[in-house]
Amino acid sequence: MEWFLAITSLLAGIILVAKGGDFFVDAASWMAKAAGIPTFIVGATVVSVATTLPEIIVSVMAAAEGKADMAIGNAVGSVTANTAMIMAIAFIFMKVTIALKDYLVQCLLLIATGIILIFGCYSGALSVWAAIVLITIFAVQMFVNVRLAKKHSAANKEAECTVSKDRKTVLINIVKFVGGAAAIVVGSRFLVNGGSDLATLLGVPERIVAVTVVAIGTSIPELVTTITAVRKKEYGLSVGNIVGANLIDLSLILPLCSIVSGQRLPVSEQSAFIDIPVCLGVTLIAIVPLLIRRKASKIQGILLLVAYVTYLAFTV
Repeated sequence: MEWFLAITSLLAGIILVAKGGDFFVDAASWMAKAAGIPTFIVGATVVSVATTLPEIIVSVMAAAEGKADMAIGNAVGSVTANTAMIMAIAFIFMKVTIALKDYLVQCLLLIATGIILIFGCYSGALSVWAAIVLITIFAVQMFVNVRLAKKHSAANKEAECTVSKDRKTVLINIVKFVGGAAAIVVGSRFLVNGGSDLATLLGVPERIVAVTVVAIGTSIPELVTTITAVRKKEYGLSVGNIVGANLIDLSLILPLCSIVSGQRLPVSEQSAFIDIPVCLGVTLIAIVPLLIRRKASKIQGILLLVAYVTYLAFTV
């Protein structure tokens, strides 16, 4: 019975977080546009942050309950899953090419974030200086996103998107916003509790469940976005979404977890010397060749998948 409850809690959490995130992003985007916020700012800030809300809520909730391994494992594990699984799928099934000027800053910031985490967590806890630098990187990313989006908007001379504001539409979006947020919070609770219970039943550290099941579960929105991009042949969109989501996961979530926990966020030896270096490693495999060649290869995608499967096998 305990096994059934733990697994059911995990599955229910994943479904609620994924669907709730979908509703929340749609409603948040509509509300921002209805409020007169320029479309390019909506896409660069509201949508990008809302997309990563499942990871944020799960990790912050875990940190508030003193489950640091769960918080860190989800944040770092989600980035690893986004890169070595979801981006790998894009590389294998799409001819991914990028405009270097559009992605250079974000890609370099992502690599820098991984390096900062390695040194910032070396002492067994997220250092204050690392948390400050990470928050700064998050702010820089938002600034770069807005400037880049504004440039593209001006170049394309697109009219601002208008949205319907009739009573029915307003009511639907309010329900989607509140319901989506509630689903994410409740789903996150199920994920954290289910993950913790499953770890206890398996006799393994919470970190293992966090970097595998929970991390993959909270990465579902990015997976859906990538699959949609594959179908629509929007090659740059998939890479841009994943890089942006990864930056937010690493630069915002861990400092938030430190604030919520009321202390320097404890980092286990396994997280500091295995999970974070692996996260940086797959990021380098994905990003460096992409920046040099301006395009990705199927071999690159296969290498990422092999690295991820090896990491999961080693972890479990």
